[in-house]
Amino acid sequence: MPVAITGSSMVSCLGGLDETFEALLAGRSGVSPLRTGDPDKLNVHYAYSIDDAGAASKGTASGGPASTGRASTGTGLGTDPASNDEAGPRSAGRWLAHCVAEALRDAGVDPAERRVAVIVGTGLREHRAVEQWHGDGAELRLAQTHFTEAVRSVAPDVTEVHTLANACAASGYALALAVDLLELGEADAVVAAGCDTMTESMLTMIGRVGTTTADTVRPFDADRDGVLLGEGAVAVVVERTERTAKNRPALGLVRGVGVGCDAHHETAPDLAGIVATMRDAHRRAGVAPGEIGLVVAHGTATALNDPTEAAALVEAFGPDGPPVTGIKGAIGHTSGGAALMSVLVALKAMRSGVVPPVVGLRTPIPEAEKLALVNGQPLRARPRVAQVNAFGFGGVNAVTIVEAVDV
Repeated sequence: MPVAITGSSMVSCLGGLDETFEALLAGRSGVSPLRTGDPDKLNVHYAYSIDDAGAASKGTASGGPASTGRASTGTGLGTDPASNDEAGPRSAGRWLAHCVAEALRDAGVDPAERRVAVIVGTGLREHRAVEQWHGDGAELRLAQTHFTEAVRSVAPDVTEVHTLANACAASGYALALAVDLLELGEADAVVAAGCDTMTESMLTMIGRVGTTTADTVRPFDADRDGVLLGEGAVAVVVERTERTAKNRPALGLVRGVGVGCDAHHETAPDLAGIVATMRDAHRRAGVAPGEIGLVVAHGTATALNDPTEAAALVEAFGPDGPPVTGIKGAIGHTSGGAALMSVLVALKAMRSGVVPPVVGLRTPIPEAEKLALVNGQPLRARPRVAQVNAFGFGGVNAVTIVEAVDV
């Protein structure tokens, strides 16, 4: 059954959802010089970072999640740690706590009055804190390496908190499990979330892949040089649709989430595994490929992912598929938060009637010639159903189908 997204919040290097979407429409990138570790030793000189105070690194005046235009309600939530510049060092948990609190306020959901579970998807958890503990002697407790404490600092009455480390599809998996909890009657509302921050270990891996690294992310571009890391957090509240009719309008519907783990290779994507996950998502959503009017691609600008994803989209949709966009050229690869950030951009595009272009794309790769890539300028369109792709190391894949709602 479809479930409703009733609240949301996100923070990227460009700010909240509104600021990020405006930057996407303008073709603006949030890339900046790397501020984590030694760029020369890491062989990585650029990234899509959030500055230490939580403000956007480029292009915006404020990095906090944007106002949704809906009045906040009292929910008994704790203090928002991201609102205080003295709250401590940069961390994924800090951004996550902020987004969870904001999403619950946006939805008008009080965990003290209803059964609310939280599922957090992440690629690296708080690995940056482990690096700082090892290298700098910073204080670290084992409990900080997952996100129960961060969530309960702002929502102490939630029934349960689970952390999933499912690589770059993690928040897509979190959303899939959130839908399952609702369908099974195990919760009245669920917060699905994702977060990650910059780590020297992941930067080292990127820097060792080739002799040079990218200065910006160019998804599906013939001159792409690879991926760069982004960071941030995102959270959505999902509820059964019968409740939303009695309260506030939904932001959109989750029709279904297809998940898979093809285990084809540690890092290389598998065409068959990706297509199978897309078809699983279509089956769960009860939609035919021709009913999908927009795809927000994974689009990492890597040598293998982009041609494989392009081929998978052609196989799933045929040569006359829907418009395809992607967000990593503007905000980098946000790992655990990537899937849900793309979901919010898809819903924003459907509500506004404007699909942002693929930032960084100039000349498409040959494998993408049959795709309707949104290139150069925004596309005026009002699709009703969108597909969001998220693919992770080890063939951990999640494909989400969302539907617009009339407001």
